[in-house]
Amino acid sequence: MLDRTQDFPIETDADGFLLHPEEWNEQVADQLAQSDGIGPLTPSHWKIIESLRTHFFKTGALPPFRHICLENHLDPHCIPELFKDTGREAWRIAGLPNPGEEAKAYV
Repeated sequence: MLDRTQDFPIETDADGFLLHPEEWNEQVADQLAQSDGIGPLTPSHWKIIESLRTHFFKTGALPPFRHICLENHLDPHCIPELFKDTGREAWRIAGLPNPGEEAKAYV
């Protein structure tokens, strides 16, 4: 799927995850957040995004989202509060690959 409503085209799969995660950058994150109705990304958003990316690239796995919030000195439920869901949008905006059907049940 090609999203042409952005400043530049972003290719995503049917679930909205980037087809080419290596093309992710802060501008892509801002565009994804805007298109999802999250609005401008705040410093708290960026803390979560950076932590998700760091954890994923170290372990190759989904982190416990509560721990991501707590390690950033935020409320344990910060991800649904900041990203309007249980973590799927945070994962997408962080430019991480589609985690697969089983993992999406936990995101």
